Amino acid sequence: MKILVAVDGSSYTKRMLAYLAAHDEWLGGAHQYTVLHAVPAVPPRAAAVLDKDLLKSYYADEGEKVLKTVRSFFGKQGIQADYINKVGPAADVIAASADKGKFDLLMLGSHGHSSIANLVMGSVATKVMANCSTPVLLIR
Repeated sequence: MKILVAVDGSSYTKRMLAYLAAHDEWLGGAHQYTVLHAVPAVPPRAAAVLDKDLLKSYYADEGEKVLKTVRSFFGKQGIQADYINKVGPAADVIAASADKGKFDLLMLGSHGHSSIANLVMGSVATKVMANCSTPVLLIR
């Protein structure tokens, strides 16, 4: 199974990784993993005055802060994964990547807000599910 694992470095990502570790059916050589992190874009007015190399470096550093922990987790499990760091709104980046990459499954942690809270605040998980044709496994 080709699995996309979306991470943001929050406690919800850590819960998702704990879930993976506790369920042998999700870990192992039978699956191909790609780990994705979406870094929010610097506002266009600020980005326009910044050096392009500096901006690229900023995005890489921000992504690595999150992916470093996940690399360590997969390494301890003896699992190889591909790691991708993209820039943009998380829900849009995740949904587009899942569809474009033709993944069999998308895994992501969820804050577990109620439906009413999602209406008021919005939710990355809700937006991903609305815009993605890939099956989604939400882990609370």
